This record gives sequence, C-alpha cells and structure tokens, in this order.
Amino acid sequence: MAERIEGHGGELALAALRAYGVGEMFTLSGGHVFPLYDAAYTSGFPIYDVRHEQSAVFAAEAVAKLQRRPGLAVLTAGPGVTNGISGLTSAYFNASPVLVLGGRAPAFRWGSGSLQEMDHLPLVAPVTKHAETVFGTDDIPRAVAAALTTALTPHRGPVFLDLPLEVVFSVGDADAPEATPVAPVEADPDEVARAARLIAGASRPVIVAGSDVWGGDAVEALRAAAEALQVPVFTNGMGRGALPPAHSLAFAKARRVALGGADVVVVVGTPLDFRLGFGDFGDAQVVHVVDAPGQRAQHVQPAASPAGDLRLVLTAFADHAGDRADHADWIAHLRAAEDAAKARDAEAMAADTDPIRPARVYGELRKVLAADAITIGDGGDFVSYAGKYLEPAQPGTWLDPGPYGCLGTGLGYAMGARVSHPDRQVCVLMGDGAAGFSLMDVESLVRQNLPAVIVVGNNGIWGLEKHPMRAMYGYDVAADLQPELRYDKVVEALGGAGETVAKAADLGPALKRAFAAGVPYLVNVLTDPTDAYPRSSNLA
Repeated sequence: MAERIEGHGGELALAALRAYGVGEMFTLSGGHVFPLYDAAYTSGFPIYDVRHEQSAVFAAEAVAKLQRRPGLAVLTAGPGVTNGISGLTSAYFNASPVLVLGGRAPAFRWGSGSLQEMDHLPLVAPVTKHAETVFGTDDIPRAVAAALTTALTPHRGPVFLDLPLEVVFSVGDADAPEATPVAPVEADPDEVARAARLIAGASRPVIVAGSDVWGGDAVEALRAAAEALQVPVFTNGMGRGALPPAHSLAFAKARRVALGGADVVVVVGTPLDFRLGFGDFGDAQVVHVVDAPGQRAQHVQPAASPAGDLRLVLTAFADHAGDRADHADWIAHLRAAEDAAKARDAEAMAADTDPIRPARVYGELRKVLAADAITIGDGGDFVSYAGKYLEPAQPGTWLDPGPYGCLGTGLGYAMGARVSHPDRQVCVLMGDGAAGFSLMDVESLVRQNLPAVIVVGNNGIWGLEKHPMRAMYGYDVAADLQPELRYDKVVEALGGAGETVAKAADLGPALKRAFAAGVPYLVNVLTDPTDAYPRSSNLA
C-alpha cells in the first residue's frame, strides 16, 4: 500500500518535485505562492530569487540543460507568469524540461476581480507540452508528477501548472509520489537500417549533431557511430564538444565546404531550421534523426528519418554490418579546409588593433577558459563571433538562446550554471544590447554569492540590425546605443566588480583578474562598431 502524505499545497508539491530529482527553486517573491516557499524553507530546499521573472525561468532552464533533469521556476500570479513567458518559449524551442508553477487568483472568487486575476493557460499553452490548473489540493502531487513525466518524455520541453490561492494554501493528503521512468522509444528498425545503409555507402557523408544528442545522453553513441562509419562530425547548440576538438573526426571551421560537397548529410538531434539552411543541401540526400516523430521536418522530404531514442539509433548505426565506403579522401579534404580556416582564425584572434576586434576578445578568452568552463552566449553579433572562435572541449558546457533567439538569457543562465557546477568557471558573453535585458540580476548573483565573469562586447550599436538596415536602405534607425557606456560601473554599483578595456593588449590581464575575483565581474570591452559578423541577412 502506498505511503500517504499530508500537508498544505506547497508541501504536497515539493514531495513530488523531490521524487523527480528537482533540487532547487528559482523565483521572484509573490504572495500567491507563499506555501511553496514555506515548504522549501522549512525543509532546507534551496530557494534562489531574481529581479525579473524571466531570469527565474532562464535559471531553471540552465539547470535542465546542464543536468538533464527538471528545472523549477515558481512565479506569482498575473504579471509574474506573463513575465516568464519568454523563458518558457525558449525552453520550448530548446526542448528543456522546465516546470513553471504559477500562482493563481482564488477560484471561489473567479470573475470578481481579485488581484492579478487572469487565466494563464491560453497564454502558455502554445509554448508548453502541458498546461493545467489544479483545482484540488489532494490532486497536486499527481499533477506535478504527471507534468514532470511529460516534460521528460521526448521530445522534451516545458510544462506549466497554476494553483489557485485557496488550493495551494489548503491542507490535503495524497499517495506519496514516485517518479515514473520514461521508457526509451525504439525507432522503426527498417527506417534505421535504411539510414545506416545510406550513410555507410555514401562517398562524402557528413554528420551535424545538435542539442538533443546531449539532452538525450547520446554523446557516447554519437562518437561510436562516427568512428565506426568514419564520418566527419559538425555540431551546434549543446552538441558542441560532443567530439573533442582534437578528435580526428571533429570539425568546426569547414562546414561550408562540407555541406556544399556532401552527398549525404545526417542531421541528428536538431531541426532543419534557418541554422542549417532549412535543410537544403543541394543534391545531397538528407537523413534526419530525431527523438520523436513530431520532430520530423515537414518542409523537407528526407531520404530517411528514424524517430526514437537517439542512443539506440546511433548505436544501430555503429553496429551496421553492411558494406562501407572508404571516406579517407573526403576526411582528408575537409581536414585541409579546416586547417586553412584555423590558420585564418588564428590571425584574426591575434589582431592587435584599436578599437578592438571581437575576434581578439575570443582569442584571449581561449587562453583562460578551462576545459570544463560553462560558456553562455547572450547576444547577437558579438555572440556570433563566439560560435565561430570558441570550441567547447566538452559537451554540455555551451549555453546559448537557441533557435528562438531570445536575448536576456545570460544572467539567469549564469545563476543556473553556478548552482549546477559550483566549482567551474562560468563565463557570460554578452552584447551591449543584451546587457539591457538582465544586467540588474547581477544583484541577485552578488547577494546569493554566485560569482560569474561577464564579458560585454560594447560597440554601441545593435549590430545585427544596424549593418543590414544600412545595406538595405542606406540609413538606419533605432539601432544606436550610448557609445562606451560603463556597464562595469553598473556591476560595481550592484556589489560586483569590473573594468573597461579599450586596448587589445589589456584584454588578457583583465580576463585573468576577472576569473580570479570570486565575485560577479564584468569586463566591458570597447569593440569596433564597423566590424560586423559576416552574413547575408539576419532576417532569414
């Protein structure tokens, strides 16, 4: 017979959260959710609070991404929930298993005009896997457990529950919750075999591996498949670092050459979206490997598209017993292109120019970042350079906004990263535009002793908008920021530390001071506003 538990709604919710491995709560204080705080405080469950609800959801998402288990944000009713919707949407696009528990005006007075009374569900339903109002205190453990199981079931993603005031404050009892394991989904074996034959028989195959390879714990299976079939691998998102940079099949700089010359492109665990030319690889056949049938591309007709547990699919690729083409010449061709690109990058990263070019910032960062550093990109133009010049040495160490492209993730991600990995370097790469979204949450990091290094590329413009608009119209509007603004002084005023760097030669010493400081530290780098990341348009 199942054990029974009794308590107010916050205590019942926390029992289910603990059963699923949730270890902390991110929030911004609100009276509608006081019982959740009470349950956490009286039982020693860590609470981290922020200055804007979006940061709470972003922090929960960082935990979900880095630890591959549910992250929790608790938001008060009305504006608390609406302020968190951008975070929920990012988690939805990033397949991050985040649970948002929202407060809600009392159900027994619904329609009478209670404080912050609104129905959240129509707003959050399009960007969650499941959204529900829990109307019975006794039902809270069941609802939390079911929501978390849904969040963890591929294709993973966020879920939302709100709790009316009288429901969460009342006392109830229920069976003690137990986590329901998510069974792996086996892909159609014929589809897997078809894909394996295409890859093995190709003359010039390429693998592009994305975030779901990390989220689905399929990194080792990816390496095994690549090595068994001798296929070069490129990565994006949290797939970066899945093969160490020194691995003979790991490539980063020759993607244009690879995708332009491949006869089979294997995309694993990432959508065929704008980051991959919408899946148009010329005459190449496309194999799209996804973790759930709903992730299959609808705008492209792949030659094969296995849908199921990525570990099982990739292991089957590695075990393919049929004929295999020799890819040695193809790999050597890509390696030559890779080495040539690295030589060009090395020259750019050493550029001794004033104003400072963004590439030089990353050249200096490469010298001080540890192999297991958590690197966070929050920006447009400046962070595009990070994707080009930084090569994560380990998987699960790179966080960026993902395909939704929402700015403001940086400080929330930093909080979640520091909570997840207290002993690692945490480095936020932030454009000066992005700094306007979340920099106030440095105060949250300072107050809760969560150090991080923030490197701001300060060019005084919205780079992704100013340059394309000028190219299109011959002028630009709404694309300028205050030049040489002292973001480091903002951080100092909030209790951290920082400095402004205007000369390339001063970058290295400044970064060393930042990583040694042990407090939130902002290095405000004045970068060249005429140096724009090369792209045809940011509107694709």
